[in-house]
This record gives sequence, structure tokens and C-alpha cells, in this order.
Amino acid sequence: MVESKTQLACPASLDIERVRRDFPILRTRVGNAPLVYLDNAATTQKPQVVIEALERFYAEQNANIHRGIHYLSERASDAYENARRRIADFINAPREREVIFVRGATEGINLVAQSFGRKFVHQGDEILISTLEHHANIVPWQMMAEERGAGIRVIPMDDRGVLDFEAFENLLSERTRIIGLTYISNALGTVNPVVDMIAAAHARDIPVLIDGAQAASHVAVDVEELDCDFFVFSGHKVFGPTGIGILYGKEKWLNEMPPYQGGGDMIRSVSFTKTLYREIPEKFEAGTPHIGGVIALAEAIDYFDGLGRGAVEAYEACLVSYALNRLGEIDGLRVVGTAPQRASVVSFWINDVHPHDIGTFLDNDGIAIRAGHHCAQPLMNRLGLPGTARASFSIYNTREEVDQLELSLRKIIRFFNR
Repeated sequence: MVESKTQLACPASLDIERVRRDFPILRTRVGNAPLVYLDNAATTQKPQVVIEALERFYAEQNANIHRGIHYLSERASDAYENARRRIADFINAPREREVIFVRGATEGINLVAQSFGRKFVHQGDEILISTLEHHANIVPWQMMAEERGAGIRVIPMDDRGVLDFEAFENLLSERTRIIGLTYISNALGTVNPVVDMIAAAHARDIPVLIDGAQAASHVAVDVEELDCDFFVFSGHKVFGPTGIGILYGKEKWLNEMPPYQGGGDMIRSVSFTKTLYREIPEKFEAGTPHIGGVIALAEAIDYFDGLGRGAVEAYEACLVSYALNRLGEIDGLRVVGTAPQRASVVSFWINDVHPHDIGTFLDNDGIAIRAGHHCAQPLMNRLGLPGTARASFSIYNTREEVDQLELSLRKIIRFFNR
């Protein structure tokens, strides 16, 4: 039986009105309607403190790092390395030098695929990924496998969007060199049993990369407890700037892997006959990085942690439960992906209405969702769908916004059923 709206009141663990005031973009109007932003799996909005951190860097600290001996360079270098320490603490990395700054989760996966692959993957080896993966955790492995003469094996899932753990264990073999696995599906919201899957892989000495792009802003990430070998996430999905992300890697692997790119700041010495590289993390950070983005990402993490991770998880779980109940009452709408363990994503399909049309109609009411294959075409093929409409939630969304989504979806169904 579907619970009533009053039975689903969310706990007052977050002051949502105060949180919403921290995000200036939420005051936007789309035509005559207030913005209802439900596209958080694509990117989150930025609190004022993050915007100010970026402005402050360029107004007061702007200089290149590590190479200058002047005042501004030293200030920028200190802020940059302090941010590395802050981010290492955020994911509980045992050593801050295991945190590598990259442009985003995508570059982090590409770095591991290319660097790890050149050293450890050979003809006839296998890379294991899952049906739930984003293209960013498929294509880099395919590229590397083609170059190295390796194969790709895929963990199947059931109709709910839950990975088949027994099939996963059966796919592990002496040929498996590395596993790339999403923590939380960006398309369905499925939370994978990554702790158990990592343990099963490690029992056979197989390293695991976890794509944490959808996890970092929804669950407490502890890479030491997970025991993953690599972990990536993107700053822009955790209230930080675009163009900055994190690769965590266990020191034993990073020390063995060759550099991904060459350039300034990653070298000890260069001659025309030989180059000697620096140690980690510098070995993987060639060229001038997104310094302001790194500093602002640390500010975003401070803001997010200040809300209390337990409070965030409880509030978002309640909000998703509320959304599933409201959308579940709409005749002609089907929720896609019904895994019992899920995060803040609700994908759905309306009979005879293309997801792009749903997105366009909702935009007319000021509601921003994502429509399409969500960079997960193999997953959509498995489901037999061209794509879905996807509402994804964050700390500043409200039950009233869910109600508005429900009303607009009912209006769409009435329109197409005329």
C-alpha cells in the first residue's frame, strides 16, 4: 500500500530553508516558474562560499604553484597542498600523497586504465566491469584492452538493476587483471555491494577501481574501510567547481605505475636522452593544475561536512522514498530500477512518451531533469529502453518540489492521452 504524504514527513535533521539560501542559483526563475533543480546526478549547484573561494583565489592569491619563491606563489602552494590534506581526510585516505588531482572522475579512470594497463595488462588478460557502468568506466578500459590485446568481461544484472554477485564471483579468474565498478549507478541509483565485491576480488589478488562520482555527495566514503585500490570522484558533483576531480590510489600501485602525462612539475630532471620523474603525487600532476578549483573543492567539502553526513543521508533517503511513493501513484508511469539499496536517483518511463519530450515539458514548468541514456547505453540496451527520464535529488531539494514534479508529470500524461 502506498503511504500518504503526511506519513512521509522527513526528519528535521537539516535546516533546508537555510541550506537553500546558501545556493544563489536556486533563486532563478524559468519563465514564470521558480527553478526546481532535479539534475544533481549530472552536476550539483554551488554554495556561495565555494563561489567566493574561487573569486578570492583569483583576486588575492593567483600565482603558479611549487615553482615560485615569491609571496603569492608560496600562498597558492600552501593553499593547494592544504586542500590535498583536506580531501584526503574527506575520504579517509591513509596518506595524502595517495590523492592525485585530475580534471574529474573521467580523467582519473583514464589515468588508471592507461598507466596501470601499460604496466600490468597483457595479451589475453581480462578487465571486469558491470552492466551498470557509466561510459567513463567502459570506454577507457575498452581503449586500453584494444591496445594491450586484452578482453572485457561484464557482470550481469537482474531486472531490478541489481548485480548478480554469484555471476561476478564466477567471472573472476587468473586472467582478471583489474575490476572497474561503480559505487552508485548514475542511471538507476543502485548502490552496489562494493565492500563484498572488493573483498571477493582481493581474495584472488585482483585490484579494484571504484567510480565514486555518484557516491561522494550521498554516502560517507572511507577508502581505507572499503579497501579499494583506486577511487575517483568529480568535484562538480559534490558542490565544487567543474574541471577538478580526485584519483585516490594505494601507494603500492601508484609507485609502480608509469606517468600518465609528461610536462612541467612532474620531473626531477630532464635531458635530451633521459627524464627522471618525481615521486607521487607530483608524478601524475603534469603542468599547471586547476589551482583555484582545488582550493574551492576543499571549501565545498568543508561546507558539505558541516551539514553532517548522517543528517544528509537520512534526509535524502526520506526524500527519495517520498518521490518513489508519489511517482508510484501515477498511472502510466513506471519507475525504472527497483534495487532495494539505492541512492538519490529516480529514473522513470511514461508509456508512449519519449524521455526528451518529458524533459521539454517539465522545463516549461521550471523543472530541470535529465532525459536520455545518461551515458549508460549498454545499461539501456539491457533494459530494452532508448533512455529514461531521471530526477536526481540533493541536500537543497524539498518535498514540495517532488509534489510539483508529480503535478507536472500528471499534466504530461493527460496531454498525451487526449
